[in-house]
Amino acid sequence: MREGLFIKKNIDKWKQYQYEPATDPDEMAGQFTDLVNDLGYSKTFYPHSKVTNYLNGLASRIYLGVYRNKKEETSRIVRFWKTELPIVVRRYHREILYAFIIFGLFAVIAAFSAAHDETFVRGVLGDGYVDMTEDNIARGDPFGIYKSDDQLNMFLRIATNNIEVSFMIFIAGFILSIGTIWQLFQNGVMVGAFQYYFFSKGLGLQSVLVIWIHGTLEISSIIIAGAAGLVLGNSILFPGTHRRIDSLKRGGKDGIKLMIGLVPVFIVAAFLEGFVTRYSRMPIWLSVSILAGSLFFVIWYFVVYPIKLEKKSRPV
Repeated sequence: MREGLFIKKNIDKWKQYQYEPATDPDEMAGQFTDLVNDLGYSKTFYPHSKVTNYLNGLASRIYLGVYRNKKEETSRIVRFWKTELPIVVRRYHREILYAFIIFGLFAVIAAFSAAHDETFVRGVLGDGYVDMTEDNIARGDPFGIYKSDDQLNMFLRIATNNIEVSFMIFIAGFILSIGTIWQLFQNGVMVGAFQYYFFSKGLGLQSVLVIWIHGTLEISSIIIAGAAGLVLGNSILFPGTHRRIDSLKRGGKDGIKLMIGLVPVFIVAAFLEGFVTRYSRMPIWLSVSILAGSLFFVIWYFVVYPIKLEKKSRPV
């Protein structure tokens, strides 16, 4: 593009940014991002032009404005967790329900298959894991795997893995939601086979009290990550009255918000798995309290609170 055409195409926008500066931090950040893109283009094709210097100065002023609004950004973070994320969650309660049903259905099918095929659990979990757990059971410590590493190392490894898995489930939504469904299938089958294995050894209740200390948050987050993937895929499949690219942008933006909201949950789940689950002989009341607290949080923040917030925001 010739420099004159580039200027003509964007000059009105630049003047608006210069003489009508935004006051909202989100809008200001959007203007800054837009200007950085224009500045990058100008530096590439017109590196010694006056327009490049002009854009550089304008972008710098907006950046300083963003910096000065740092306190407002703090409230923006609070607003995200208190209002913005729950509203997005409420918008996609249906997708969360679908993800829950898909995951639960595959888990039940896996447990049923394991009950009728002795080789199924080994095929899903692997011989190495099953043999190690068999040895732990024989030694009287069936959940010894959670004590096999240093607490901090285990926490960091599990947190990283859980976040990677959740983002893989989300990104797989690009494959028209089929990729996300496949990921939910794999994880659901693994959980179903895993849980059935302990029930078959007469350790069902004990496994629930130990494993679901961290599993409540972890599995709930995987299901919600699956919902985010369905949001992404469905935005491509069913754009409605919007252009497909606009629908994808909206679906991607909302999906990312859901994923950002899950990161702290995965970190807490990893902390519980690394530092708490290893105490498999803790008092039952303590285990039940942690389990119930985790379940209450998931139901309240991802189901009840978004509904209440929506009702509160409706005009009377």
